[in-house]
Amino acid sequence: MQRPPQEDFSLKETKPHLGGGKVTGDKLTSTYDLVEQMQYLYVRVVKAKDLPGKDVTGSLDPYVEVRLGNYRGTTRHFEKKSNPEWSQVFAFSKDRIQASVLEVNVKDKDFVKDDFVGRVTFDLNEIPKRVPPDSPLAPQWYRLEDRNGNKVKGELMLAVWMGTQADEAFPESWHSDAATVSGADALANIRSKVYLSPKLWYLRVNVIEAQDLIPGDRSRFPEVYVKAILGNQALRTRVSMSKTINPMWNEDLMFVAAEPFEEPLILSVEDRVAPNKDEVLGRCAIPLQYIDRRLDHRPINSKWYNLEKHIIVEGEKKKEIKFASRLHTRLYLEGGYHVLDESTHYSSDLRPTAKQLWKSSIGVLELGVLNAQGLSPMKTKDGRATTDAYCVAKYGQKWVRTRTIIDSFAPKWNEQYTWEVFDPCTVITIGVFDNCHLHGGDKSGGARDSRIGKVRIRLSTLETDRVYTHSYPLLVLHPTGVKKMGEIHLAVRFTCSSLMNMMHMYSQPLLPKMHYIHPLTVSQLDNLRHQATQIVSMRLSRAEPPLRKEIVEYMLDVGSHMWSMRRSKANFFRIMGVLGGIIAIGRWSDQICNWKNPITTVLIHILFLILVLYPELILPTIFLYLFLIGVWYYRWRPRNPPHMDTRLSCADNAHPDELDEEFDTFPTSRPPDIVRMRYDRLRSIAGRIQTVVGDLATQGERLQSLLSWRDPRATALFVIFCLIAAIVLYVTPFQVVALLTGFYVLRHPRFRHKLPSAPLNFFRRLPARTDCML
Repeated sequence: MQRPPQEDFSLKETKPHLGGGKVTGDKLTSTYDLVEQMQYLYVRVVKAKDLPGKDVTGSLDPYVEVRLGNYRGTTRHFEKKSNPEWSQVFAFSKDRIQASVLEVNVKDKDFVKDDFVGRVTFDLNEIPKRVPPDSPLAPQWYRLEDRNGNKVKGELMLAVWMGTQADEAFPESWHSDAATVSGADALANIRSKVYLSPKLWYLRVNVIEAQDLIPGDRSRFPEVYVKAILGNQALRTRVSMSKTINPMWNEDLMFVAAEPFEEPLILSVEDRVAPNKDEVLGRCAIPLQYIDRRLDHRPINSKWYNLEKHIIVEGEKKKEIKFASRLHTRLYLEGGYHVLDESTHYSSDLRPTAKQLWKSSIGVLELGVLNAQGLSPMKTKDGRATTDAYCVAKYGQKWVRTRTIIDSFAPKWNEQYTWEVFDPCTVITIGVFDNCHLHGGDKSGGARDSRIGKVRIRLSTLETDRVYTHSYPLLVLHPTGVKKMGEIHLAVRFTCSSLMNMMHMYSQPLLPKMHYIHPLTVSQLDNLRHQATQIVSMRLSRAEPPLRKEIVEYMLDVGSHMWSMRRSKANFFRIMGVLGGIIAIGRWSDQICNWKNPITTVLIHILFLILVLYPELILPTIFLYLFLIGVWYYRWRPRNPPHMDTRLSCADNAHPDELDEEFDTFPTSRPPDIVRMRYDRLRSIAGRIQTVVGDLATQGERLQSLLSWRDPRATALFVIFCLIAAIVLYVTPFQVVALLTGFYVLRHPRFRHKLPSAPLNFFRRLPARTDCML
């Protein structure tokens, strides 16, 4: 596979005309917006009155047709109504206008041919302009005319004006560039929308004990556990070890619950009567609306719940009310945690659930989605390749979706959105998708919107009040390799309301304090994040129009925890990059000690003498040195936001079989011989990792064995050495010891031996626990 040139995957700075003005330095010459102005002709059709009858019966089924050149938009029609009300807005892009006259025709819907009732015409040169925040243009009544310009019976209320995409009417208007889209459902699917994630809570179910259980078989001790079900989440306690009818557990179960609370928590006590057979001893349903809410770690009072048992009488379930067994639990909704639905590496929100615990916002994030260039064809329609692209941006609980631009590989959106910022160390995610639901979509839910690419921008990497205008590559990993699907052009501005508040945030914990006072386990967090993403995707897919499950899962990085050879190599190289600095310092020290550059070594001797004679200068010198390094590196500070890096991800040189393994399903769907080959490869790599981890463990165990008397002679030598060293250091000034040690380390190569030193030999001879391993 031939790879595209590396520079094709890079970030490109641009100079667009934002809001009709140029970007000069860090500021805009126009305060209009973060997007390029797009001119539209708006026509608001409000209502009509006194329309004449056209049928034989004298009735009328009126609708309005708005015509501008080749573009034609129509309202819905009313049956047998002479005073209809439509209240619909039509928007015609000025770039596509190929006429000088706007026609608004009133017609009568008919089976054979629609009858002409009357019309109103406008000269485009006479249409007024409106720029927000001006008030909306008031509609006026216009007398209808026939085709010859003579006045006829009936009037039409209209408002016609020239405006931009900043107009309030823009999101809900019918667009001329979507004229091929049919159906009300499809039109809703192409409009821009704002969505809110449901408010998520952690629900803690502390199962304490049960009382007076009545097992079906009295001759045996019951093996009892409690099963808790909330929606599609089900958890269970361990089997109680107390062989009585009053078992105890005192075990916590954690769930994710979303407002509004639609489903109750169902607790059932079950007895394991056989390996695959459980008997329900009682159950209760608890509505979440009545459960206590906790903001901190203070305990909540526990409650007893009566367990109901259902018996089948004559084919119907009936409640058995003879004697009530009881379940003792402590239930509460945790408001002090942040419910993670994103990866912790690029979270867009870190606030706790309870609004009372929120801190004030520190600024505003503004995003201008300008356009895209060079998008790849995503589907075939009428025998030709096409793409119907839209963007989704997610930050905090607010999701935004731009309108869909029909049949364009270079769509222009020019839409702007704003978010409140509560923490600068957060990430906004922007995804580009192809709309597969333009004509009502696939009712069975089989059609899926295709992903074109994704961009992440970390707010802390942005300078405040600066407008960043860059073209970001849209990169997607395919089984054949990494592919550039086009570029998206964004304008981003992070405005800080209080610099002191933002600086103070850097001293605060990343997550709410409950995560540290009562931490959840890693496996708990993984399971809860999975449940949270499922709830968010389900709720947003039920919105109107839906933000579909595949979109939400791609934006939330569902499945990013799956094994990938490519990602594992990338993480290994990242670790080596971090260790590279330490290794470089070690090489530099070795060069100094071996007098590779005598002048540098002499200077280090002088610096070493000063620091030993005046030890109070050691810490100031270190911090001054770090300060000078930081100032020196300021010249090479990054000027652009970070973007997806194919080289860092090891995506540009990944082996085809590694990519095929990454895209394989779980469990695998590949033939046994390929699975065997991959398993052998994984074993060989894991063997190398095992060796490295074992070597690290060996060095640590040798340190432990210095004083453990595992090797009595070695520990005796070390203990005697420590005693002699303590006596010598006690009677010898520290400066003398430091000078002798330093001069010994920095001694000239002619005084060095080729063999390892005695302390190193002693350390390597110490025992480790490898002898005890099978």
